[in-house]
Amino acid sequence: MKITFNKEKICLSIKITSILLFISIIFLYLNHKFSFFIPCIFHKITGFWCPGCGITRMLISILKLDFYQAFRYNPLLFTLLPFFSIYGVAYYINWLENRQLNLPKIIWIILLIIVIFFMILRNIPMFSYLAPTAV
Repeated sequence: MKITFNKEKICLSIKITSILLFISIIFLYLNHKFSFFIPCIFHKITGFWCPGCGITRMLISILKLDFYQAFRYNPLLFTLLPFFSIYGVAYYINWLENRQLNLPKIIWIILLIIVIFFMILRNIPMFSYLAPTAV
């Protein structure tokens, strides 16, 4: 079975990756120079931690290879990151081959329930260790 990739999609992918890499380098420079973080609007308005609070600091900690601190910033997304990465690569390969990769709806529903449950737990004082914290 011969696998053929769409050359136009590969060129588009290279352009998008280059732009995202450039933006990431600028963001990392600003972060390093000025401690520039994107604030969480949900947390600013409500005072509650959303499921995504701590993602930026988690990713920066991963880039510094400080995995324990990355886990402390957002344990759920740190744990799910390998699964999202594998799914992203599989989706990208299928996209290049002009095929579709569909996960069953039940997986997305379970994931949504887990995220909502995580958000509720991280805002209960007894589970304060789930809030984004520095070691």
